[in-house]
Amino acid sequence: MASQQNDRKPVADQAEDDAWFPSPFSLTQYVPKKTDFDGANYDAYKGGKWKILLIATQERYLKMANGEFFSTGNHPVEMLLPVLHLDAAGFEIDIATISGDPVKFEMWAFPSEDEEFKKIHQKYKQKLRNPLNLQDVWGNGFTKETPYLAVFIPGGHGVLNDIPHNPTVGKILRWADANQRYFITLCHGPASMLAANVDKPKGEKFIYEGYKICVFPDSLDKGANIDIGYIPGKMSWLVGEELRKLGVEVTNERITGEVHADRYLLTGDSPLASNNLGRLAAKTLLEDVAKRQ
Repeated sequence: MASQQNDRKPVADQAEDDAWFPSPFSLTQYVPKKTDFDGANYDAYKGGKWKILLIATQERYLKMANGEFFSTGNHPVEMLLPVLHLDAAGFEIDIATISGDPVKFEMWAFPSEDEEFKKIHQKYKQKLRNPLNLQDVWGNGFTKETPYLAVFIPGGHGVLNDIPHNPTVGKILRWADANQRYFITLCHGPASMLAANVDKPKGEKFIYEGYKICVFPDSLDKGANIDIGYIPGKMSWLVGEELRKLGVEVTNERITGEVHADRYLLTGDSPLASNNLGRLAAKTLLEDVAKRQ
């Protein structure tokens, strides 16, 4: 029993003072050796015009309410399993971070025995290590001719660091909303929706007010994730709580792999939803480009 309790202690990150990886016990609960990927057979898009903009976090350390750090980043499954579907559907994917620094991954969440997953990781490895600078991508602003059919922001607790507060992310999301482009996100990724409220034009309402979404439940970040040592303390703020303040409705209470489509917004509840969201996104975007041609 003592050994099991010890396994629930977060593991020190030797690269940073007061920084912690998830406990060994929590990884047995959250990190399978294989994903539930079961194929991606699509009549692939061959038009060449439409692309996907993937915005990832470049930040490793999330400061907790107790002042200590969670050693986090982007969850690899939440990013690369949807990418596997979108890639198979024929879409070119541009990867960007806020300042062009390399994408940070929670490599402790990598499915070590999933060969298809390993292949997609290798295919995009150089783009992940050499992403575009988001400000350069935005440039002087997007127009109705900008070829991004969708914006994809994956989860991982690291997304809470920079993306929800970034004005350029906000501009991109408001552009997508105004130009009938899709926004794909899951788990803690919906925190990025808050960016749409940053520097928004006076008099305009929050673009996602009244939307329904799936998101990682606050209850887990307030309870079980602390109890099993997945995170090293209480969060400074909670994603669902902040979105509810702005009029967003959360449809899920647990993590079951649930996904939800509301207009041009596609969301998923957790890493368990990665495959389902990838399939939903690929199918939705392929149906859409067929209408746009």
